[in-house]
Amino acid sequence: MSCNSCSTGKDGQPKGCKNNGTCGTDSCNKLTVFDWLSNMSLPNGEKPFDWVEVRFKNGRKHYYKNTENLTLSIGDIVATQAQFGHDVGMVTLTGELVRVQMKRKKVSENDEEILKIYRKATQKDIDIWSDYRDKEEPMKVKARQFAIDIKLQMKISDIEFQGDGSKATFYYTAEERVDFRELIKMYAREFKTRIEMKQVGFRQEASRLGGIGSCGRELCCSTWLTDFRSVSTSAARYQQLSLNPQKLAGQCGKLKCCLNYELDTYLDALKDFPKSDIKLYTEKGTAVCQKTDIFKGHMWFAYEGEWSNWHVITKDQAIEILELNKNKQKVASLEEYASELIENTKTEFENVVGQDSLTRFDSKAPNRKSKNNRRNKRKRNPQNSKKNAK
Repeated sequence: MSCNSCSTGKDGQPKGCKNNGTCGTDSCNKLTVFDWLSNMSLPNGEKPFDWVEVRFKNGRKHYYKNTENLTLSIGDIVATQAQFGHDVGMVTLTGELVRVQMKRKKVSENDEEILKIYRKATQKDIDIWSDYRDKEEPMKVKARQFAIDIKLQMKISDIEFQGDGSKATFYYTAEERVDFRELIKMYAREFKTRIEMKQVGFRQEASRLGGIGSCGRELCCSTWLTDFRSVSTSAARYQQLSLNPQKLAGQCGKLKCCLNYELDTYLDALKDFPKSDIKLYTEKGTAVCQKTDIFKGHMWFAYEGEWSNWHVITKDQAIEILELNKNKQKVASLEEYASELIENTKTEFENVVGQDSLTRFDSKAPNRKSKNNRRNKRKRNPQNSKKNAK
């Protein structure tokens, strides 16, 4: 879903509204909620829900009570209550769906610290808000330099000003705990505003910055993914992926979130397979599992001491051998089962254009050998060539 400003231009390039997710239609933000109850009227006597969802920079959302009974709609710029002064944000949801979202995010309506909406933002509020938004990028460059000067192991990833400019929130990432008391003093002297430091994870930083993944698409965390679940290397092992950190790590430096997408399907499929640490006892020797193919239902085994020779059998055959081993019986060898799966790997291609040759349109090159032979004969027998000329 996008507005007309995001359509393609004359030169084939996307236009873009240059509002970076703060357009009036609110169609460029990944956290947009479609209000499917907007065209439905409430029953008689029912009052509309007096809470409103307001979004700020980088997808930050809060819920405010409309105590002034303002007529608000999606896209309105409002001045909201803050801890000190007021903040400016955009209304993203109104009505009964706000109640659903608050219940989903466990926000209580009877909270003692209820934040309120003061008014619709005036032009003066919007101008002040825009001016401070323009100062954030040059401030970020200076803030990073200050952190480097005092040799702090941290990175300032983003800065967010409050709507009235009375407070600036510095978002940073760090591997370990950082003592930034001296840094806050430097920021307060330089920027002359109240400073708040907030640490974010590396995944959250990647979602803020965005980018293109190894799959060729935009990062999931910056387009639609809202919750960041932990990803472990066991997810790659269950899916039989090579444990190469360069391929498994995303732009955030952590394991890719997409490793969890198909993990449940693989775990369900592996329930029908014997465990990978099983051993098959045969008269020829003890076989150990080396590899499993979930899609084909095959398992590769190698005898102890002959690790380079693998024998492939089906999962049903492996279960059959295990049942025999439980009854203290042994099969002769795995080769008996593996011979049934040997297939002819020769590929035969069919002629999809019928009986015609693929070179039927190529011009036939003249036979150079026949021409050279004629010339040599003429040189050897000049008399014959004269008779033929007469």
